[in-house]
Amino acid sequence: MEAFKLLTISEKAWIEHPIYERALNRFHEYSARQMREVVLDEQALAGAPVKTKSKDKKTPANPLADKIVERIGAARDSIKVALESKVPAKANALEDRIAIVEEENRGLKSQLEKITARFAALEARLNGQSEATIKNDAECDDIDLFASDEEDDEGEKIKAERIEAYNKKKKAKDDKKGVIIAKSNILLDVKPWDDETDHCEMEKAVRQIEKEGLLWGTSKLVPVGYGIKKLQICCVVEDDKVGTDFLEEEITAIEDFVQSVDIVAFNKI
Repeated sequence: MEAFKLLTISEKAWIEHPIYERALNRFHEYSARQMREVVLDEQALAGAPVKTKSKDKKTPANPLADKIVERIGAARDSIKVALESKVPAKANALEDRIAIVEEENRGLKSQLEKITARFAALEARLNGQSEATIKNDAECDDIDLFASDEEDDEGEKIKAERIEAYNKKKKAKDDKKGVIIAKSNILLDVKPWDDETDHCEMEKAVRQIEKEGLLWGTSKLVPVGYGIKKLQICCVVEDDKVGTDFLEEEITAIEDFVQSVDIVAFNKI
């Protein structure tokens, strides 16, 4: 930091050289006048005649010139120190950069060694896999693709026996636990043709639909508008035996009373 200040002062001194040159000339004139006055004072004290010109007058002191002279002296001293002194900051910075580069170089070397080791391990692993693949290919080559049909028949028999044994075991387990029957609760909307349709006969015709796994539940009449009411009826079905398609087909087949049927709700039990 100190060296940087000295360099800055020296650059500024050389840039302002004309100013300092003029100030230096004034300094020399001022010094000459001072010396002349000192000589005249010494001659006056010694009693010697003093030769003076009529035009010579004592020049008053100039404070600005004195300040400039001081600045010139300080600038000279600073320039001299800056030229004579060495600048260790740049050397230190260069040494620091060299140390950083060497450290990075060492890190790169260590990373390169790790990558080389991993590559060698991967190569060894791939070589091991290739050897295993060669062994498997050799074993596959030993398989007889044109084996006799008798061996295939024996394999089929063994497979069939295992499947049969598994089915028997599963059936015995189901018999112990009991078979779970999946059931669903369905709510249907049965819509008549008009307000003159006999709802009681319509409901009676719907309940006459019978099938194993079908059980009819409660029903009610729900107003639709303009005096027309729809039949809302509930039923419970076994999923494996009765489906929604069967119910829709059977109910819409009652053409004398039923215009259409909709499934309102379908819930598993």
